[in-house]
Amino acid sequence: MSRQVVRSSKYRHVFGQPMKSDQCYDDIRISQNTWDGNFCSVNPSFLAIIVEASGGGAFMVLPLSKCGRIDKAYPLVCGHTAHILDIEWCPHNDHIIASGSEDCTVMIWEIPEGGPTRPITEPLVTLEGHSKRVGILCWHPIASNVLLSAGCDNVIIIWNVSTAEKVIVLDTLHPDTIFSTCWNVNGSQLLTSCKDKKLRVIDPRKKTVILEKEKPHEGTRPVRAIFVTDGKILTTGFGKMSERQVALWDMQKMSAPMSLEELDTGSGVLIPFYDRDSRVVYLCGKGDSSIRYFELTDEAPYIHYLSMYSSKESQKGIGYMPKRGLDVKKCEIARFYKLQERKCEPIGMTVPRKSDMFQDDLYPDTIGPEPALEAEQWFTGKDADPIYISLKTEYTTKSREFKVCRKVLDVKEGSHWTSTAGAEGSLSSSALESLIEEVKVLKTKVEEQEQRITALENKA
Repeated sequence: MSRQVVRSSKYRHVFGQPMKSDQCYDDIRISQNTWDGNFCSVNPSFLAIIVEASGGGAFMVLPLSKCGRIDKAYPLVCGHTAHILDIEWCPHNDHIIASGSEDCTVMIWEIPEGGPTRPITEPLVTLEGHSKRVGILCWHPIASNVLLSAGCDNVIIIWNVSTAEKVIVLDTLHPDTIFSTCWNVNGSQLLTSCKDKKLRVIDPRKKTVILEKEKPHEGTRPVRAIFVTDGKILTTGFGKMSERQVALWDMQKMSAPMSLEELDTGSGVLIPFYDRDSRVVYLCGKGDSSIRYFELTDEAPYIHYLSMYSSKESQKGIGYMPKRGLDVKKCEIARFYKLQERKCEPIGMTVPRKSDMFQDDLYPDTIGPEPALEAEQWFTGKDADPIYISLKTEYTTKSREFKVCRKVLDVKEGSHWTSTAGAEGSLSSSALESLIEEVKVLKTKVEEQEQRITALENKA
């Protein structure tokens, strides 16, 4: 008699657990835009959420500890003149965040310690180069101040944020809308999916396509693609009958997938999140009320279904916490921030263990926040491996100053940065005189208003 053997895996019993109501974030006017974005970004210090705002685009930045009901007067980050479509925290500085908007610009913001105390309207840098709305942002994983933006003009721009320069422009590789972008682990290659039903692996510095795959999924709906371990690519898409699928590909043999799983007939695009340390991939669909998770292995069938977290409320967006922000004492291997109608609910993915000691097998050294390269080094062709950290001792991020070239930031005119500064970065005499003159004008206006108020009070 044959005996069925259950596959051995330490992640087989992973379960999702929502936080208690007093640890959620309530009464948030989450954006109603229909763009297929996450609308949420999180790091170990802050939670950022795109919100509804009049007169342009805005997003809210909350310290993780600020749970409960959020005051309607809470200060927002608002500088765009149209809806914001994507926000992304810098992986090397927990206080720097980028935003992309329908106004065709990308803005870089610095968030003060403890979160905003007043509305933030002036970005550190404004990046202008797209001719249509900007819907995708992606920071380089190991090089500091390198940011990728993709717009509905079918163009990918890779910026040196510290100088506000567009160093690499990929404007001939995609004939249609770009659905997703993903860096590999050391940032030497770029993976994109496009409306022309093709996957492309690109060498961005050479501006060449290394590998191309047509129709990874037969359906017409958008495809998402990410790099996973050991030269593999994971895609989500739709079949001929509009059934949702997940597939794993070997970059050396792209003629057929290593594994293809049909999931359901939902309509939302599945967004994959990959944990490189545990080799677990999480699939979250916008409009779904569930999160599926799978383990990737080197043995067939390669994609192993683990379980599914379900709730009553559908998700309007999702944020994924970096590994260094997890609670290792609770054996938490992932945490999501699920956007609902007017609420953000954290969901922890936990491996059940009886001991509260540090579990070495669950937490190998992971990629830390320290960049391995400067922007100039990467743009000139240098590669390096990520710098890893241990989670065994509580890791505190070193305060990294966000270096911006003074030539860029000396004088602001309109939405452009211009320079009249000397080599030492001080303001020029003409700029200083102009500033003093503006202060005098403002003082005069204040005095006039005070006199007017006094006169009105006397009449009353």
